[in-house]
Amino acid sequence: MLLPKDLYYTENHEWIFVEGKKGTIGVTEHAQKEMGDIVFVELPEIGDNFEQFDSFAVIESVKAVSDVYLPVGGKVIAINQDILEQPELVNDEPIESGWLVEIEISNLDELESLMDDEAYAHYLEEGK
Repeated sequence: MLLPKDLYYTENHEWIFVEGKKGTIGVTEHAQKEMGDIVFVELPEIGDNFEQFDSFAVIESVKAVSDVYLPVGGKVIAINQDILEQPELVNDEPIESGWLVEIEISNLDELESLMDDEAYAHYLEEGK
């Protein structure tokens, strides 16, 4: 399973890559496999603000409709237009081309409540 070391992970199986105060967010390989074939993605508008762990997006797959939660609070500064037209990118490349949004992080201290790659791997081994 793909677990890059430079990402933070949530218990709801989202990831965030941080560059300064910018965070790029998506769902993990584990999450996309559990959801099955993704057929629709609903994203927020640029400029929308969210608190940590707020639902900010919806992913519809052949199995279910799932909310996606923001790993840290912030303002949406970009959305991935490609996945609106090709939602299967979340299945095909969940870390690279399948990212969902970029945010301006409001509080970098919130990253401390997230898991690194080793903690997330252990979390998955426990069957969560």
